Amino acid sequence: MQQRILIIEDELEIANYLRRGLILEGFQVSVAYDGPQGLEFAREAPHDLVVLDLMLPGIDGVEVARRLRAASDVPIIILTARDSIPDRVTGLEAGADDYLVKPFAFAELLARIRVQLRRRQSAQQSDILRFANLTLDTAARELRIGDRRIDLTAKEYDLLDLFMRHPNQVLTREVIYDRVWGYDFGGESNIIEVYVRYLRQKLEAAGSARVIQTVRGAGYILRED
Repeated sequence: MQQRILIIEDELEIANYLRRGLILEGFQVSVAYDGPQGLEFAREAPHDLVVLDLMLPGIDGVEVARRLRAASDVPIIILTARDSIPDRVTGLEAGADDYLVKPFAFAELLARIRVQLRRRQSAQQSDILRFANLTLDTAARELRIGDRRIDLTAKEYDLLDLFMRHPNQVLTREVIYDRVWGYDFGGESNIIEVYVRYLRQKLEAAGSARVIQTVRGAGYILRED
């Protein structure tokens, strides 16, 4: 499954250079050209990593990093012309995981991206994910509601795992298809609705309130009422 990278960079030439290079390396790439658009793209779909410029119009990169970090644990690599120690400290304290100064070598950025992705993947392999009264042991692929173990099929587990890694975030049908099934069933397929119904039945029968909510015209979100 392709990993998704969000580039937030207002310099068109640099943004296009990064986009082309990362696509050639096998990544799916989204590009935002200012702070508000970057935050919007991050809300609309989960990404595996963000490459973030500091000097952005609308909302600067430091504030974008703070808001991204408040919403998720997505790795953030700051890419900027600001090379002073205080600037680096400010970026890292805002939640960035790494810092690369322009001008840069693409090979170095690519190496840093892969390091961050490996770290995140390693951490996720031993995650215990919790939301409301749900506990998902990702190593054992086991769900518990309170002390009660709930049996899930492989796809039910994959779908719940996706929701629990991105709580309080709307997941579109396209994102769910890509992350859970790996390809597009087509606009007429109701496979997502079917599996959401299966999950809801199992969770609610075991005593959980409805936490997988439908967002009309957009997709689904894991949240408490």
